[in-house]
Amino acid sequence: MGGFFGTVQKASCVTDLFYGTDYNSHLGTKRGGMATYCKEKGFIRAIHNLESAYFRNKFEPGLNKFSGNAGIGIISDTDAQPIIINSHLGKFAIVTVAKITNLSELEEELLSQNMHFAELSSGNTNQTELIALLIIQGKTFVEGIENVYNKIKGSCSMLLLTEDGIIAARDKLGRTPIAIGKKEGAYAVSSESCSFPNLDFEHIADLGPGEIVRIYEDRTEQMRKPNEEMQFCSFLWVYYGFPNSCYEGRNVEDVRNASGYKMGVGDTSDVDYVCGIPDSGIGQGLGYAQGMGVPYRRAISKYTPTWPRSFTPSNQEMRDLVARMKLIPNRTILENRRIIFCDDSIVRGTQLRDNVKVLFEYGVKEVHMRIGCPPLIYACPFIGFTASKSNLELITRQVIKELEGDENKNLEKYATTGSPQYQQMVDVIAKRLKLTTLKFNSLETLIEAIGLPKCKVCTHCFDGSSRF
Repeated sequence: MGGFFGTVQKASCVTDLFYGTDYNSHLGTKRGGMATYCKEKGFIRAIHNLESAYFRNKFEPGLNKFSGNAGIGIISDTDAQPIIINSHLGKFAIVTVAKITNLSELEEELLSQNMHFAELSSGNTNQTELIALLIIQGKTFVEGIENVYNKIKGSCSMLLLTEDGIIAARDKLGRTPIAIGKKEGAYAVSSESCSFPNLDFEHIADLGPGEIVRIYEDRTEQMRKPNEEMQFCSFLWVYYGFPNSCYEGRNVEDVRNASGYKMGVGDTSDVDYVCGIPDSGIGQGLGYAQGMGVPYRRAISKYTPTWPRSFTPSNQEMRDLVARMKLIPNRTILENRRIIFCDDSIVRGTQLRDNVKVLFEYGVKEVHMRIGCPPLIYACPFIGFTASKSNLELITRQVIKELEGDENKNLEKYATTGSPQYQQMVDVIAKRLKLTTLKFNSLETLIEAIGLPKCKVCTHCFDGSSRF
């Protein structure tokens, strides 16, 4: 996925930019970048590979080369960013959180107009550069950003660092968030509002879908009003979002806790206690234990000093290694116990399968798994929160193919909680992963916990409902 941070200040912005960008590190693992602007030196940029190191370690040694009172930073799981452009609109640096599914078609269209691409990423077109080229087709920044909205399929939120402040533009359907923060002498924008508190910013607003604003050191200026329609990604509350962040007025940890509570109230399983799988399963687990009326214990802990999130690495072998190494089971708490474990989701099932094997090796009598979202039936075409290249990488589609002979057959029935097809699929997954029992959250319970109308939330990965 990815996350960005930008700030304009009366004083130097470099320290806040550095730490603010770092607070988005949970959203990506591939590339990091920062750019600042000052009148004396112009634009200053640096991009580093983060696949074998953390953002702070890569950028801190060269931090003194940055200067200025305005800057943008990015943690990216896609292309190298920021891109710096000199155009008829002026000079600007750009970062994006985007997934463009029609990238090849747009590339051909721009090449046919005698445009060229200079910022290749691993030999492929850099999608942030493509977005910049779409922007400069407009007579103004607003017209150019609307051109992006109209041309791309997928999603795109962006920050543009100009010679006159920062322009923030949220995806036209609001699939990804942009929060606005304020403090004395400064404004900031970020994918994650958790980047604000320790930098003394107050989270004052969120951009609406398709809204465009310009950020100055002392004010914000709306350049385009928000759209009415919204399709906010529900999976940010389930997995990707940091617990302290808020989207659309709903705190991530609060949503996970409420969702777990609602699931736990109806669970009559005879167990000793509940445990949340770190990190994103903890909020759900605490709520589940409260709703069910059983103790919560930390039977598994995450070793945080060195192991990052394991979901995003593209190499399956490394993903499996990190998944196993970062979680440490506690034999004293596990042995001879019947435990409900709460986790955010099941994608391929690789990590869960390995974890369950270890739990039984440590003496657990029963492993009851509770998943914070409905089964993932469809790969995401809008954000790309998994490294899946096809639907068949999803364990649900593998099971459907096994049952139906066709991974695309009767998907609506398999996505309907409680249907015979749904229950058969869940039973097969439980057996394959060697679970005592397995239950997924229902879509209705998840939406109720989020607290927004269903029509405002993207649930495409669960039910295939969102339009392209």
